[in-house]
Amino acid sequence: MKLWKNNKQESDQETDHSREGNGSERTNRKFVKRWRLLDVFIVCFIGMIGLLYGAISYTSTPSFCANCHEMAPEHVTFQASAHNEIKCTQCHIEPGAKNLVVHKVESLKEVYYHIVGPPDPIVQTVAVTNESCEQCHSRNRLVTATGDIIVNHNEHVEKGISCINCHSGVAHAKIVERGINGSSTYDAWTNENAKKLMGKEYEKPNMGTCIDCHDKVNQGKEPWKDTDYVLPENKHSKEQEEAAEVTAVIKSSPEMEAGVLERNLPENTQKTILEALGQQQTDVKLSMECKTCHQQIKVPENHENTDWSINHGQNAVKKLEECLNCHKNSLWVKKLERQDIRILLSKIDQPVSNNKDEYSVTRSTSSNYFCYVCHATMPNNHKDRYSWLYDKHRHNSGTSEERKSCFVCHDNKKPVAGKPKAPSDVYCEFCHQGEFEGEGV
Repeated sequence: MKLWKNNKQESDQETDHSREGNGSERTNRKFVKRWRLLDVFIVCFIGMIGLLYGAISYTSTPSFCANCHEMAPEHVTFQASAHNEIKCTQCHIEPGAKNLVVHKVESLKEVYYHIVGPPDPIVQTVAVTNESCEQCHSRNRLVTATGDIIVNHNEHVEKGISCINCHSGVAHAKIVERGINGSSTYDAWTNENAKKLMGKEYEKPNMGTCIDCHDKVNQGKEPWKDTDYVLPENKHSKEQEEAAEVTAVIKSSPEMEAGVLERNLPENTQKTILEALGQQQTDVKLSMECKTCHQQIKVPENHENTDWSINHGQNAVKKLEECLNCHKNSLWVKKLERQDIRILLSKIDQPVSNNKDEYSVTRSTSSNYFCYVCHATMPNNHKDRYSWLYDKHRHNSGTSEERKSCFVCHDNKKPVAGKPKAPSDVYCEFCHQGEFEGEGV
């Protein structure tokens, strides 16, 4: 009996030990499973972070942007610009991890647009901030690299004027303003065509940008505070109407000046140009004289001659390209002329002609708004209308040589709709049918 009890106690002890051992093993197994789950979670978390980081990094590269056909104009101009060594996001997203993530989430709508069809043309709706520019550029700059232009960048920035207000073409050559980034142009945007479609006149700030802003300041305005003033005009609501107008102009004007489709210049163009020439230098906050912004460029001495306004035409015949260095529409207005990419590509390779023919020069200048400032004013000898019409103009334009000056303001034949025309609607053949065949422009 005693032996049986001892055996039972030993058996119970062994059972208890066995139970304790099994419980410990179960606890260890649970502990190991939890650690394994934690390891899996950590690995998955790290993998997700790496995947997210990789996705953000890849979608921030220019090569990713190039995958979308609709981004061809923007990508090609970027590659050909001075900013081609940086990422698109360095300009188009404010510095900071939070801004980067928020932008990526908001950009998911671009995937939707890519599937259903993006806006045509694509127009930038968020301006590049000064913080993005100042990652590489300093405010402490007074004179440009050329040593000519005087611009106190720091004072402009302190006034709240954004960098992009002046430097809007630095990366994409103002393709939106020029109207050459629509869906019909995508296939034309190749690296080979980049130089044909870009140029310093579109990449660098032009006088029109400065003059337009300074003119508004003289009127007591602060235009840079208006987002619409900084960004390209968004015309999606008028898309179909404009497309029809552009198509009509292209069809009707195969000989139109290279690239120009329509003229849509500010109403105060003449006023601001005259101010820039220094005719209005008092009672203004910012002078429009050349020396206000330029160290080296001054009004040429021959412009000071008393007879310059009458005899400058002969100089234009001899040095037209030199004249156009200053007297060109695209230099003096903020809003650029609309262009057609096919005309640009077809005529851009033609050598620049130093025209010596007065008729050809007249064609180049008759539709130039800068020239029109003065040529729109009726000459004194025209003001006695009936005397001039029925008598004097016959004597003053008796020979072909004498008639050349007439074609500065008048066309010989009736102007064709859509083609460049002289400032005046009066044309010679209205009365002189067939008399001056081959003359004029």
